[in-house]
Amino acid sequence: MELKKILAGIDGIKGKGSLDIDISNLECDSRQIKKGGLFVAIKGFEVNGNDYIESAIANGAIAVMVEPDIDKNLLKKIVSDVTIIVVPDTRKGLAIASCNFYDNPSRKFKLIGITGTKGKTTTSFMTKAILEKQGYKVGLVGTIATYIGAEKLEDSDRTTPESNKLQYFFSKMAEAKCDAVVMEVSSQSLKLNRVAGCDFDVAVFTNLSEDHISPKEHPDMEDYFNSKLKLLQMSKVCFTNADDLMVAKVPKMMPDANITTYGIDNTCKLLAKDITITNSYVDFKVKLDNKNERVKVCIPGRFSVYNALAAICIARELKCTPENIKEALEQVRVPGRSELVDNKKELTIMIDYAHSPESLENILSAVESYTKGRVISVFGCGGDRDTAKRPMMGEISGRIADYTIITSDNPRSEDPEKIAKQIEEGIKKTNGKYEVIVDRKEAIKAAIKMANKRDIIVLAGKGHEPYQDINGVKEPFDEKAIITEVIEKLDTKK
Repeated sequence: MELKKILAGIDGIKGKGSLDIDISNLECDSRQIKKGGLFVAIKGFEVNGNDYIESAIANGAIAVMVEPDIDKNLLKKIVSDVTIIVVPDTRKGLAIASCNFYDNPSRKFKLIGITGTKGKTTTSFMTKAILEKQGYKVGLVGTIATYIGAEKLEDSDRTTPESNKLQYFFSKMAEAKCDAVVMEVSSQSLKLNRVAGCDFDVAVFTNLSEDHISPKEHPDMEDYFNSKLKLLQMSKVCFTNADDLMVAKVPKMMPDANITTYGIDNTCKLLAKDITITNSYVDFKVKLDNKNERVKVCIPGRFSVYNALAAICIARELKCTPENIKEALEQVRVPGRSELVDNKKELTIMIDYAHSPESLENILSAVESYTKGRVISVFGCGGDRDTAKRPMMGEISGRIADYTIITSDNPRSEDPEKIAKQIEEGIKKTNGKYEVIVDRKEAIKAAIKMANKRDIIVLAGKGHEPYQDINGVKEPFDEKAIITEVIEKLDTKK
């Protein structure tokens, strides 16, 4: 594609060299550049793309996109036959260029964006299940993986991919004739313009609570909230949670937007009533096509009602029948979200992705309400992330769980023992019984050894992730496999 066509719609372009050249690929990773490529130099938190311009040219880049503050000496080093494009923001430039390069694929299907602190993944899987039951061909982009129908294209390393990769996935979904694509949209992707240029038809804002507040993410809750709000500003139709303190403000903040509300406690358009919660499912009544229908979801917890309501809102917008909505929601299962793990000892072991104070409180409160024995909580906190939540989560587990094992999560570049001590500060404020076992595998083993069939073990924080992120290396760590291995070894020792 001609470079000038790729740059269409990008404001404030300056530069030198020909725009009539043909571009065969575009990347922000110099290692991926091939002959005839456009390299976009992005300044990240740890890596500056400007440092890799010469490497990209050596790999075949014939054009580079940079920001105005690029070092003049570096500019002089760029060979004369390479086109230099200067834009105010290379992240946004990459996003718009990628939309153009892949022929704006998001305009070729219904694009559904789901944002919020919690519930994005579960709501996405619920929505996909309902739409497929209705007969739509559906793509999904999210925290767990990217799919076209049942085919997994790639496991995910972040909630929302970088913009060029995202548009590549969209192009594959358009080629496969997807009718709709359901997408988890992170606050970071909105703040860093990864989804700029996307044509959103439907947006959902599930909730907002303390999370992702750190120097590398959001400086404060206001920035976090405003970043998520961008999705609704980009969408034609929006759905918001009337029961969430912050999200409930959105309709008044956007009076001209097409916003419909859902909830349980407050006045809203789609209201859930007569809720039943058990250890294996929730069910509730909701009005569909002017008739009260009972909906059952085999994911326990009050939060499952909110996720189901959000999915129902989307499904109704896309003309799904009540029968297909009900059938799909009863059948849907989501990896690592309130996921019960079958095991030889017949213990109740739940894996859940809860990694914020509110999500941990939600899952522990949910299981505590129906568990006949003890609630055994095993969790840690991620490194290089919001430190303020660590004692808060310790206090929550100490208050709700009967026994807590503080352990490691994804320590990243931090000392896991230091993280554990910060969690311990919070649990000491309670009367909760606990111990610290930093090795997560040993923590899981200790929980299994102490549990009986009346108890429930909640392994919180990792969810679907099959690894632990330790000093930049993703070490294999599949909790379901570890549970099986630990139980096998305990059985052989008898």
